[in-house]
Amino acid sequence: ASLAAQPRTVRDLDAGWKFSLGDHPAAVAPDFDDRAWRTLDVPHDWSIEGEISEKVPFGANIGYLPAGVGWYRRSFELTKADLARTIWVEFDGVYMNSEVWLNGHSLGRYPSGYNSFFHELERHAREGTNWLAVRVDNSQQPNSRWYAGSGIYRHVRLVLAGDLWLEQYGTVITTPQVTEDTAGIVVRAKVANRQARPRSGELRCVILDPAHTEVGRWETSFRVDAAGSAEPRLALTVPRPARWSPDTPELYTVKVQVWAEGAATDERSIVFGIRRLEFDPQRGFLLNGTMVKMKGVNLHHDGGCVGAAVPEAVWERRLRILKAMGCNAIRTAHNPVAPEFLELCDRLGFLVLAESFDEWQEPRSALGNKITYGYHSRFDEWAERDLVRMVRRDRNHPSIVMWSVGNEVGDQVTPRGHETLIRLRDICHREDPTRPVTVGCNRIANLGQPSTTPEFLAALDIVGYNYVDKWGPRRELYFTIDKLAHPERKMIGTENSSVYGFRGEYSLGDDPKVPAADYNTLMIDPGELWKYTLRHDFVMGDFMWTGYDYLGEARWPYLYPPCGVIDRCGFPKDAFYFYQALWTEAPVLHAFPHWNWPGREGQIIPVLCYTNCDAVELFVNGRSWGEKRRSFPRKGQTIVGHWSKRDQRTRVTTADLHLSWDVPYVPGTLTFVGRRGGR
Repeated sequence: ASLAAQPRTVRDLDAGWKFSLGDHPAAVAPDFDDRAWRTLDVPHDWSIEGEISEKVPFGANIGYLPAGVGWYRRSFELTKADLARTIWVEFDGVYMNSEVWLNGHSLGRYPSGYNSFFHELERHAREGTNWLAVRVDNSQQPNSRWYAGSGIYRHVRLVLAGDLWLEQYGTVITTPQVTEDTAGIVVRAKVANRQARPRSGELRCVILDPAHTEVGRWETSFRVDAAGSAEPRLALTVPRPARWSPDTPELYTVKVQVWAEGAATDERSIVFGIRRLEFDPQRGFLLNGTMVKMKGVNLHHDGGCVGAAVPEAVWERRLRILKAMGCNAIRTAHNPVAPEFLELCDRLGFLVLAESFDEWQEPRSALGNKITYGYHSRFDEWAERDLVRMVRRDRNHPSIVMWSVGNEVGDQVTPRGHETLIRLRDICHREDPTRPVTVGCNRIANLGQPSTTPEFLAALDIVGYNYVDKWGPRRELYFTIDKLAHPERKMIGTENSSVYGFRGEYSLGDDPKVPAADYNTLMIDPGELWKYTLRHDFVMGDFMWTGYDYLGEARWPYLYPPCGVIDRCGFPKDAFYFYQALWTEAPVLHAFPHWNWPGREGQIIPVLCYTNCDAVELFVNGRSWGEKRRSFPRKGQTIVGHWSKRDQRTRVTTADLHLSWDVPYVPGTLTFVGRRGGR
């Protein structure tokens, strides 16, 4: 075999980078003296290392942390054999406006801070030591409504393949037929030929089940033109498939190899799931033939105190906490996420609404600041390339069930906004015909102001509703008005309010230091919307804002808005238990506020309880203050969700999704006793 006839190898390039804040144009040179620079490993976010200051320009948007320009340098070695191979360097995410050099030669720039990108190296690579230099420019502010971070904040790797190789993101696995008895699997692989002569080859596939036991082997022949590409296809069958779902996140592996002239020239292992998606205008979302309600949260990409460079272990902890709450769905607000985040969603069992853009051609504002350098400034040049890269990179993840091509974009109300939507929607359909497309729309009935155009709504596969309860009569009727007018419309709540508040902070309305004073009423609106969502099958689910507190979008002295049900360190707030009681079967009983109110003896203190128990009795210093029960759903109502199987509907005290007592304050101890099924 030739030197190039070797399978793929991947080298981690995270360790050993040199870094310096400031602009250093001479750093592109291989012999640049960087000994005074800091040595570090990526992922790295230099903004989170900076000083928090009210004086940071546009700090309300970016968490009052610095941005600026930074440079990274790193060397790596290549042998003569390596140079005969196909070589590229891949960055999972650099925020933002990056340019990469190899041995003093520019490989290209990439403005997006969220997409993965790669550069082929053969033209400028050399035997021995090679030098990468990366300039990152986050100096133009504001460019985001929330904290984005700065730097090479995701992983970097060097990939070497043979001269007949699987193009990056060019291998696609779909499951067009899935039943309990059998699954049809289709593998398509785009194979590129580096040589200046036509070639013949074989595409070989091995599938391993969730226990890593071989299911079967398949192969097919193909022919590729000189310096061209081919797209061989294999149709496979898996008997008695273990189907992927949030409750059973079973994962298969397909090993794909390219062979030519008797040797393997490239190979990849891709994890995938076998599942069937259906979206019905009356029955909502069905997974493997079963109706599933999306119990969702929105998540930004930062990890709180670690900034944007979030270790995988932090994401795993965060996702497991959400899983314990009963959450089964995540909307990636409002940008492509790290590959390892989606791998965790595959493995832990989350349905993902994967979102691409927060702006199209129309600029946005936040906290009084126009986002001058937001995505609108490069949309026309980069939107198609960015969307294609996102869909191609992520389309094999079983967790992703839907694409979103925009969030609250101003274009939804413009005369030609629907034309942009159609273009983006069709890109998604071309690259991935298996999933529908939505947009989070916040102006569907924008009273007294321009509203989302009918043409825009008609172009959506599924209409995403942001804050459906804010438009006049829809405060009580929610989706009903539109469903009566458009019975064929498919609907989902893409963003709606959660139960806001800072963890452990309560006020009776007379403490200005506590922003969310009405702790005893904040859950009513989210509760009413969730009751509606459960009672109406056609609403596929809801994604509340947000799962975790996030940096940015807050006025000084606050660094974050208190909209998460979990704080930045991963500690649940009271609202966590509100959703846990709704979304899980295990017994939940959570009471608040604290019982330390010196100087307020005799004053009425609202005492609240989130629970899925049939009844809860409150005792104050051993004295009963009564038993409370709730009734949901009402008689004659059916829901897809919990509670319907065990609700006793006796001695009902409330139809709300929480229990409450008004108790005159007296120092001492509150005791709550929950009862289920007579126990």
